[in-house]
Amino acid sequence: MTTTEHSGSGDISRSLELLWGTGERPSRGPKPGLTLERIVTAAIAIADAEGLAAVSMRRLSADLGTGTMSLYRYIPGKAELLDLMLDQVQSFDPTAHDLALGWRETLEMVARGAWQLYERHPWLLQVDQARPVLGPNAMTGLEFALRGLDGLGLTDRERVHVIVTVDGFATGVARTHLNSTMAEKRTGISDEEFWKAHGPAMEKALASGRFPMQAALDEDAFKEPDTDVREFGLKSLLDGIGAFIETRAGDAAEQ
Repeated sequence: MTTTEHSGSGDISRSLELLWGTGERPSRGPKPGLTLERIVTAAIAIADAEGLAAVSMRRLSADLGTGTMSLYRYIPGKAELLDLMLDQVQSFDPTAHDLALGWRETLEMVARGAWQLYERHPWLLQVDQARPVLGPNAMTGLEFALRGLDGLGLTDRERVHVIVTVDGFATGVARTHLNSTMAEKRTGISDEEFWKAHGPAMEKALASGRFPMQAALDEDAFKEPDTDVREFGLKSLLDGIGAFIETRAGDAAEQ
């Protein structure tokens, strides 16, 4: 799944105005009921069903039953639309969760929430968000994560580093899982057929003596479900973060 789009690649000021509702509202277009939220929701539906490449102002106008020029009264173009799509799919209601969650439970929610987000919207993996345009939903999620790490003796930079680390892990796992599940659709070759084709070459390689550690592996070593690998990785990562937090607490006690 290759990167095809970049967040923040349009008029950043206009994207921020639209995200935060600080810009001028457009005059009513010829199609009653047309709103910015409806436009963004329709774009997300197209991307979910057909991929990000299928989203265009012309396609949106057809799905919404309005003229393409009517859309430009609400949004400058696809680049700004993408910024709004990214924030809308991150909709998060902190009041639906216990604000007294411990740091570990908070980070588990961050990771699992990211996995669920990518599973619902696989096209997100096609977007380079190295420069995210921060909207209300993104900042609400970050606020929740920061609150969960409060009072642990971590510096502000360390709290941000922890969140970025967990998010990076979750994104990487999601990318691997989704690429794997989509491989058969892209190639027409099932996982079973793909690995079966390796058989003759692998048998010779393992019998050569060059790869003794791999030759000694149990035949079930690579057969764990993705969920097992995902949870193992998350537990190990959080164990490491927990050790770091304990070290910080020890440093504070000695001062």
